[in-house]
Amino acid sequence: MKHSTLVMALVAGATFSVAHIAAAQTMTKDARDAAYKSAEAQYKSEKDACSRMSGNAKDICIEEAKGREKISKADADAAFESTPKKREAARLARADAAYAVAKEKCDDLAGNRKDVCVKEAKAAYVKAKADANVDRVAADTRNTSAEKTADAKRDATNDIRDAEYKVAIEKCDALASTAKDTCVRDAKARYGKS
Repeated sequence: MKHSTLVMALVAGATFSVAHIAAAQTMTKDARDAAYKSAEAQYKSEKDACSRMSGNAKDICIEEAKGREKISKADADAAFESTPKKREAARLARADAAYAVAKEKCDDLAGNRKDVCVKEAKAAYVKAKADANVDRVAADTRNTSAEKTADAKRDATNDIRDAEYKVAIEKCDALASTAKDTCVRDAKARYGKS
C-alpha cells in the first residue's frame, strides 16, 4: 500500500471512531471489566503470534497488537462513562496506535522516502489529535450550553411562579377574613409556597 494512502486510511479510521463511540450504548462496570480482560487476552494471543515473526514485521505486528488493546480499553471506558473526555481519549488511543504502526512501517524505507513517511505519519497524528480535541470542546460547549439553557429556563419558571404568586396574594388582600385566609391558602398550594 502506498504510504500516503496508508496515512489517509489511518486518519479515516481515527475519524470513524467518533461515530462508533458516540453510537455505543452505555455499558455496565462489569461489562467494561470484561472488555478489559478480553482486550488483555487478545493482546497476549496476538503478541504470541507476533513472536513467530522477525525483524520489522515483528515490530509492526507488536505495535498493531498493542494498539488494538489500547483502543479496546479506551472504547470500553468511553462506553462506560460516555463523556466527551472519554470519547476524546478513545479517539486519541486510535491516533496513538495508528501513529505507532505508521512509524514502524516507515522503518522499512530509507533516506528521503523514510523521512517523508515519518513526516506524513506525524501530520496524520497531529490532525487526528486536533480533530479529537475540537470535537471534545464542541461537545463540552454543547453540554455547557444545554445546562445553562436548562438553568435559565428553571430560573425563569421560578421567577414567573413567584410573580404570579405575588399577584394572587395581592388579589387575596382585597378579600376579608375567612375568604382571605382561604384565598391565601389556595394561592400557596397552587404556587408551591409554604
